[in-house]
Amino acid sequence: MRTISATTARRLAITRQRLAGETGKATPDGILEVTRDLGFLQLDPTSVAAPSHQLVVFSRVGPYEPKHLETLLWDERRLFESWAHAASIVVTEHYPIYRWIMHRVATGKGFWHGFTTSGERQSQRVLAWMKANDSLRRSMLRQIRKRGPLPSRAFEDQSTGAWQSSGWNNGRNVGMMLFYLQMMGQVMVAGRSGGQKLWDLSERCLPPWTPKPRLGEPAIVRWAAEISLRALGVAPSTDIRDHFIRWKYVNLPAALGSLEKQGRIVPVSIRDRDESWPGTWYVHAEDLALLDRIDAGGWNPRTTLLSPFDNLIIDRRRTRRMFGFDYSMEIYVPAAKRRYGYYAMPVLHEDRLVARVDPAFNREAKRLSIQAVSVEPGSEDIAVARATGEAIASLGTFLGASAIDYDGRVPSRWRRSLTA
Repeated sequence: MRTISATTARRLAITRQRLAGETGKATPDGILEVTRDLGFLQLDPTSVAAPSHQLVVFSRVGPYEPKHLETLLWDERRLFESWAHAASIVVTEHYPIYRWIMHRVATGKGFWHGFTTSGERQSQRVLAWMKANDSLRRSMLRQIRKRGPLPSRAFEDQSTGAWQSSGWNNGRNVGMMLFYLQMMGQVMVAGRSGGQKLWDLSERCLPPWTPKPRLGEPAIVRWAAEISLRALGVAPSTDIRDHFIRWKYVNLPAALGSLEKQGRIVPVSIRDRDESWPGTWYVHAEDLALLDRIDAGGWNPRTTLLSPFDNLIIDRRRTRRMFGFDYSMEIYVPAAKRRYGYYAMPVLHEDRLVARVDPAFNREAKRLSIQAVSVEPGSEDIAVARATGEAIASLGTFLGASAIDYDGRVPSRWRRSLTA
């Protein structure tokens, strides 16, 4: 078994995440290529600087026109909204994977907790609730079929039994019915108006060229596992399982064994100083040439800010293992107790996460406020400060900021380099 260094492993992961080497093209085709490599762009309602999915693309292509992403979603339909790792923008080319997921959800074989026993129990609960509220389901589908794309507020709540939840979805019957219909493949998000989703029938949203071959379950799982591994660069089976279509890889050990036997993936071990990372790690066969180049020193790093939901760091356990970086969001932490800030964005510099920048963008004034900069131990070098300042300036350009204000907590040694 080939042994690679932890440094090489990190650099391979960063490169496959499109965060090293040449930046992607800031065009619809370039954005599609990035999304295809990543597998998904996670959606999140928080928009302190910009929506997370826009920031993930920015980190890989630099300043771009967000309308290009909208074109891919709503005009060309080469992307669509679905559920992958979480609520996400995904690639229409991968539709057979999502159709398989939708079929399993619709037949009671899994849900939030994946295709597991607990997921099946949850799925059965959802199906029972939908059956009890079948009049609501039929009424909503009838209105969509007749009137076209509609926001959730267009539907009257005709439920006979409220959806019970300990969270914020409790009693949100119309919203939950639309969500479950989406998860089962009957409706899709057809567009957005004022931030509100517009819902339409799936067959009216998907482009005519959408691939719809009926692949067997083992083939689907192998395909999804390859997408996950290629996006991660190098990973053990647990990381593959927790990425892309998280927890939905039915019989993943068999899928990985088959891929290894076919020569599609190759096992490696990772050496970090005097110890090895536990478990068997895999690299995709199509990335072996890239691995060789990185091992030989052929690597072109960049410096950029990462969304808290960025694909590189969304698995916090993996982030600790690969980067020695312990990250958690502080949105729900009282302001006085925050260490790094409400929306602290990690700074990727070369193959290390070196700092955290807490930004806030005032859209009316077009001013980007840097409310805090926190530097990781060992990363205080002025060259790192200058590179971070350039990354912050690039974010300001993307947001259309007329000025950047360093009006928060900034290390004194860094302040001059950041504001130069």
